[in-house]
Amino acid sequence: MKEENILVTGGTGMVGVALQRELPRAQFLSSKICDLTDPGATRSLFKQQEVERIIHLAARVGGIKANSDNLATFCYENSMMNNNLLHTAQKCGVKKILSLLSTCVYPDIASYPLTEEQIHNGPPHSSNYAYAYAKRMLDVQSRAYRDQYGCNFITAVPNNLFGENDNFDLENSHVIPAIIRKVYEAKQSGGNVLLWGDGTPLREFTYTPDLAKILHLMLENYDDPTPLNIGNTVEIEIKRVASLIVEIFDFKGELKWDSTKPKGQFRKPSDNSKLLKLGWSAADYTPFPDALENACHWFAENYPKVRGVA
Repeated sequence: MKEENILVTGGTGMVGVALQRELPRAQFLSSKICDLTDPGATRSLFKQQEVERIIHLAARVGGIKANSDNLATFCYENSMMNNNLLHTAQKCGVKKILSLLSTCVYPDIASYPLTEEQIHNGPPHSSNYAYAYAKRMLDVQSRAYRDQYGCNFITAVPNNLFGENDNFDLENSHVIPAIIRKVYEAKQSGGNVLLWGDGTPLREFTYTPDLAKILHLMLENYDDPTPLNIGNTVEIEIKRVASLIVEIFDFKGELKWDSTKPKGQFRKPSDNSKLLKLGWSAADYTPFPDALENACHWFAENYPKVRGVA
């Protein structure tokens, strides 16, 4: 199939920009071109373009604060985007859709490491349950269209993503871009840095250029209805992430933690063994310190003309 007939939703976001380098001839869709929460606009999109395969990245996302403050909005907008896209794609004969879920779909109480079979075994963490259920339903929708219409709709479960072109808005960003911005700006102003929580939670992080390569691999080689964990499974403490960013920027101020603020789940390690059987290797992931340094240098070189700041 032609690369030109691949449509990437969320095509100007962090993962979308990474995919632009991996699939340069694909079509990249932004919310400015089409509002996927609007059924009419979604139908019009497919009338205008020839689409055979879709990588569905578009989502309303955010960190702990954004999720807590916008539960209904996150649930509604993500559900509408997913419903409209999958339904219209089926009607228009799209051959394959690869949709991104998130590790937040997993139950708050689960067996570790997280395996794909556990996704629907209990309620997700209370801090982002609305977004998590919307993403769970994307898995359900994909399987329902497969079972009723024979659609080759598949899903992937990344963990915490970071990299160039991230969102650095302090109200809506995830942990790594938030720390990068706070440390960089504190160095410029001569101030100190205050971070949420106590820094003890462990997280797995995946660099977006690596994710782009994995999505390309799945688009060409994976057709199973079961979601696939695709993230780097190396765990790192949030305190360690912060200390690495401090080192990269040579920040000399004080780093403080506000333990009255939520810190999220302590850990949620995932099992990516099925991805490794597909042909990806653990050695193919960019080492975390190298990837983090790339992201920090990109931020410094482009500041303040970065998303969430400009």
